[in-house]
Amino acid sequence: MLVLVVNAGSSSLKSQLIETETKEVSMKCLAEKVGTDEAYMNVSFAPDFKKKRFEMGGLTVAGCLGKLLEVLGSDPDSPIKSLDEIGAVGNRVVAGGEYFTSSAVIDDEARAKLQLCEELAPLHNPHADACIDMVKELLPNTPQVAVFDTAFHSTMPQKAFMYPLPMHYYNEYHVRRYGAHGTSHQYAAQRGAELVGRPVEDLGIITCHLGNGGSITAVEGGKSIDTTMGFTPLEGLMMGTRSGLIDPAIVTYIMRREGKTPDEMDTVLNKQSGVAAISSVGGDMRDVQAAAEAGNEQAQLAIDMYVYRIQKAIGSYFAILPHTDVIVMTAGIGENSVELREAIFAGLEHLGMKLDKELNADPEARGTDRVISAEDSAVKICVVCADEEMRIASDTAELVSQL
Repeated sequence: MLVLVVNAGSSSLKSQLIETETKEVSMKCLAEKVGTDEAYMNVSFAPDFKKKRFEMGGLTVAGCLGKLLEVLGSDPDSPIKSLDEIGAVGNRVVAGGEYFTSSAVIDDEARAKLQLCEELAPLHNPHADACIDMVKELLPNTPQVAVFDTAFHSTMPQKAFMYPLPMHYYNEYHVRRYGAHGTSHQYAAQRGAELVGRPVEDLGIITCHLGNGGSITAVEGGKSIDTTMGFTPLEGLMMGTRSGLIDPAIVTYIMRREGKTPDEMDTVLNKQSGVAAISSVGGDMRDVQAAAEAGNEQAQLAIDMYVYRIQKAIGSYFAILPHTDVIVMTAGIGENSVELREAIFAGLEHLGMKLDKELNADPEARGTDRVISAEDSAVKICVVCADEEMRIASDTAELVSQL
């Protein structure tokens, strides 16, 4: 089945056209810095995947998808002659709440439930829903599937997903830890086990999905037992524009002092905090690292805070896992930043996590799955290139084939 995978991020769009029977990818798309004047989209087609760049300033994530569909249907290098050749569309959706514990075909009932989940991931779910609506408008007869980041974390024990709040908040409003990036964490754990040559069921693994958004998950025997993101993707690590974990009393304190509404405070925490707030450069870590190298002290402080909070999260999961055998770095920063990987593990050698600096920095290995720990490292350190798209395509084809 030919599946178009749509992965709508908070400021990005990733998409691939995948033939699920052969696992062949015939189109790749990446739009970045969406929502800014510098937004752009690269589209490439098999076999050479030569990038074609499109300036996307002023467009939304769904607007970028609309442009991609236009390119797919009209570009002479496109692998399809008509959009009707697409058998199904698989959508990555961050939060499914307690409505969705597995992937689901999107019918009217599912779409209504997706609307209810938007407040659980305000930076991501609205973009995903807008993309779903865009596809429905342009490809009304093409079935769509939602694949949820939260599904992998449905195995967390109650002691991990419950908050110490009055029980009626859980009973009435389903306030609990849901996590995110589950598709990525599940793939990273499985691939990490393959890299070290052991069954995932036998391993304790810490997976680190580090991108503009970031989360870390403790995986025992192939199942998520805890994760840093919470009721929404705001909890946990310091991220591009999100604060991550802070003292909850700060929220009400600032609201009282500055007279902010709940929605205004939500904007502060989700869109005006994190790396962008501390660095004053922006939320893109590449820009922040360049500014730090040029002597910007605020940018360096943002990096130091970012690394420190990742180290704390890794340490906490080292403590709760019965044994920690593998740690996996994945997603944009986790895969690509040699410097940040080195900084993170420089503070973790006492936990048996010893980086091989040459393997870590090897330019020839960029873009490959690999082990980067030293031979005598008690915990093996791996880099895994995120491949959420293939898993989304597989789930989509399986569900649509049953219709």
